[in-house]
Amino acid sequence: MPPRKRKAEQAALPGMPTMKDLKDTLWKAADKLRGSMDAAQYKDFVLGLVFLKYVSDAFAERREQIRAELTEQGVPTDRLDDFLEDIDEYTGHGVFWVPEEARWDELAAQAKQGNPGRLIDDAMDAIMKSNKSLTGVLPKIFNRDNVDQRRLAELVDLIGDARFTGHEKRPARDVLGEVYEYFLEKFARAEGKRGGEFYTPASVVKLLVRVLEPYSGRVYDPCCGSGGMFVQAEKFVLAHQGRRDDIAVYGQEANERTWRMAKMNLAIHGLHGDLSSRWADTFYEDKHPDLKADYVLANPPFNMSDWARKEDDPRWRYGVPPARNANFAWLQHIVSKLGEKGTAGVVMANGSMSSKQSGEGQIRAALVEADLVACMVALPPQLFRTTQIPACVWFFAKDKTPQGAKRLAERRGEVLFIDARSMGTMVDRTERVLTEEDLTKIADTYHAWRGTASARKAGLTYEDVPGFCYSATLEEIRKHDHVLTPGRYVGSAVVDDADDEPIGDKIERLKKELFAHFEESARLEQVVREQLERIDG
Repeated sequence: MPPRKRKAEQAALPGMPTMKDLKDTLWKAADKLRGSMDAAQYKDFVLGLVFLKYVSDAFAERREQIRAELTEQGVPTDRLDDFLEDIDEYTGHGVFWVPEEARWDELAAQAKQGNPGRLIDDAMDAIMKSNKSLTGVLPKIFNRDNVDQRRLAELVDLIGDARFTGHEKRPARDVLGEVYEYFLEKFARAEGKRGGEFYTPASVVKLLVRVLEPYSGRVYDPCCGSGGMFVQAEKFVLAHQGRRDDIAVYGQEANERTWRMAKMNLAIHGLHGDLSSRWADTFYEDKHPDLKADYVLANPPFNMSDWARKEDDPRWRYGVPPARNANFAWLQHIVSKLGEKGTAGVVMANGSMSSKQSGEGQIRAALVEADLVACMVALPPQLFRTTQIPACVWFFAKDKTPQGAKRLAERRGEVLFIDARSMGTMVDRTERVLTEEDLTKIADTYHAWRGTASARKAGLTYEDVPGFCYSATLEEIRKHDHVLTPGRYVGSAVVDDADDEPIGDKIERLKKELFAHFEESARLEQVVREQLERIDG
């Protein structure tokens, strides 16, 4: 039976819970606590309980599989319990072992009798003790004086209505992974600016992954937030018939709560990543000092003014970053982590492409002259709900040669510039996303320029497109004083001056151009403000 038909039939089965039903149920659960605590608190509560429910559902699902397998093999009923309590039968299939007192049905029944907070904290503790990869990760925050135990009991009841198994026959892990990502996005929106500390918009993450193509190797993120870069990398591998263990994940996160979220996110997706045993500041204490990564994907905090700076740090090979802005500290740290043929994609504030104050222009020039910069992409405005600062993506490559059997295009001494400022679609009044068409256009342009295997397979060839992309030589970049703003290189799109352009198309085109000018104006205003602050200081 063709897979497409089978999927349609599965989706149509009567009584089967839909993903929308599950998400709606769980978001109602979040609302139960919304009025009694701030967004950061209820995020920890709800995600912790959702994780506990998922672990229990996945355990129960595996338990029934074992029972069915043994019954089919003719194992006597009185011997089933010995196998059902064999930890290896669960962990060997990627399922966490759940001690009896932490299983959801038992937990929910006892919670109705009072003090659910103590029961949940004990359950979290029992699961962490039974699963080494979860040590110190799960929240034990439920049995505190400021927690309304009545509301918590209602929350347990509501989450009990959600099942992570049975959705179009998808594994519980895949279902929870989707729910977890949905919740992270919802909570990031609820927390506003602070949400940017742990969440990067999905379309931006997909752009980095589609360009870098992390088929296999070591993947690193020095400011990993809730682990979204790793999850998208995993999805890319699986979508290309790879396996989860084709990539090895390394990361670091400075915020304790966010580090815990990332550890849970990786556990949910079956990724055995090394996020270190504790959270830590990447500049103050690099937890992976000897790592040489094949791929780095990162969205560092924009224009971070308070950071652990040491002038004699060996990472500053291309110049000492200024004390009041960590942009070029992040870029140099990331370059220092690349292996011999490593590549990186880094989301940065637009100012990093053109700033000259405090030595930043010299550092940028040194990175360009070292032939490390492969591609610069100017992003459209409003992709980030948590900040209005215009953004771009730096793509680095340690080796721009054809690399032998890989048969890549020779790109030493060249940089690809892509102006994507007019791309994207508004999903509401304040937020834009890059569509699948947008992502494909940008990624295909890069791969055609680099001559990758995927480009050859698709029959793609590169050519400059006025107003969108341009391959510049180092000599051309020198003439622009090493400013890397794509608009300087791609020029203007060829516009037909005939009067037969549909009025609707013309208005849309002119509107996008106006927004692009607004963006540049905002960037220049930011530069002026920074200079004035320095004078005031």
